[in-house]
Amino acid sequence: MRASDEDRQRIMAALERHTGAGRLTLDEFTQRAGVAAGASTLDELAAVVSDLPAETAEERQQREFLLLLVIAAVTLVLLGVFLALR
Repeated sequence: MRASDEDRQRIMAALERHTGAGRLTLDEFTQRAGVAAGASTLDELAAVVSDLPAETAEERQQREFLLLLVIAAVTLVLLGVFLALR
């Protein structure tokens, strides 16, 4: 099955997470990112991350919580700026 841009972006994000976690070196990341960027099928994308662990539910919850905190912080800053301008 053909891979979409969204599929490639999802794999790139996974590679970034695994590099940040120390599972991949920068050289491995660069090589795999190049393969992922040029992948035209889902099988090619799956091969790029086949030896890496899948994201756990706990990791997903942590990422979503951090995103929520960032959104809340940005909202508070914007509210503060709005109130200061009034």
